[in-house]
Amino acid sequence: MVKERTLVLCVDRDDDLGFKAQIDGPVVGREACLHAATSLGLIDPEDSDVNAIFETVKIYDELVERGEEVAVAVICGNHMNLLEGDRRVASSLDAILARTDSNACILVTDGAEDEYILPIIQSRVPVSSMRRVVVTQMPDLEGTYYILKRLLDDPKISKLVLVPLGLAMLLYAAGYLLGYPEGATIVVVGVIGIYLLFKGMGIDEIFSYFISSLRTSLHGGRFTFVSYITALLLGIVGIILGLISLLDYYTASGFFFQILAFMYGSIVWFTAAGLVASGGKIIDVFLNEREAVRRVVALPFFVLAIGVIAYGASIYILSISEIPGFPIADDAGVKYIIFTTIGGLFCAFFGVYLQSFLGKGGDECELMPVERGA
Repeated sequence: MVKERTLVLCVDRDDDLGFKAQIDGPVVGREACLHAATSLGLIDPEDSDVNAIFETVKIYDELVERGEEVAVAVICGNHMNLLEGDRRVASSLDAILARTDSNACILVTDGAEDEYILPIIQSRVPVSSMRRVVVTQMPDLEGTYYILKRLLDDPKISKLVLVPLGLAMLLYAAGYLLGYPEGATIVVVGVIGIYLLFKGMGIDEIFSYFISSLRTSLHGGRFTFVSYITALLLGIVGIILGLISLLDYYTASGFFFQILAFMYGSIVWFTAAGLVASGGKIIDVFLNEREAVRRVVALPFFVLAIGVIAYGASIYILSISEIPGFPIADDAGVKYIIFTTIGGLFCAFFGVYLQSFLGKGGDECELMPVERGA
């Protein structure tokens, strides 16, 4: 029977240790954790992570007094990018588990944000207990104001709150100066709506990953840096042409038809951007990880299939909706939707077939016996 060794683990998902106290995580060992908590407390005595680390050490001491096999550690994420931070937490936890030979975990956090990574921890080690540290304080108006002020001084919080508010006010003021107060209201509401939509759907994380990929490809001398920049420029052209198409074929029939009008002018450029980006990815994989080409070779075919079908669908619906000035008649729109759907499905099927063909070829090479010389 394997003897249980417990890891008392404190989570600092937003990496206040690194951002404020300049202490690189992970921190392993009782003395190292106490040093980290003291250093952070001297920099920012009001940070709740200080209390969480001290609570972690307290639990560790209690278990040691009982004679249990225990290790203690603090893992940190990333202050400005939670996606990269969660990846760092996962890799740090793997290293700590390998170093301490722990097979159980007691998790200590200072709030709900740190508990988001609970599935990451549970995927690597069983969590037998979890403790949330709550700091007791007197809730009055002055204290609330001071807490809000401290939050807004944090770059991570200020980027989420102050930047969209400042941009909205700037657009509103610009609209008044240009003599279009009604248009200014529409633009401000639209900008705030897009921002909330991006946050709600997690699109901002996709952009963060895109920027991180760009930085990695630039530092690594990858071809994807050029292809991603080109795809970004093509996407900007697509947005501009889509807005022009929306103005040309604007209809009051509903928001759905306005989206189709935008798609009609932009989908070709968006598809080209996807093809350039996926083509660059394939070239990089071929040059650096040739055995993994079969996993990405179908990407441009899927992008082309979706773009072709979406283009045909937008033409068909706009052509039968009697939108003034639309250049394609309804009978031609039927032909467009038929041919683009068939072409898109064939393109997707060919991509799947090519991926399967390359996968079989790779498997045959792996199974082929190696002839040895006498």
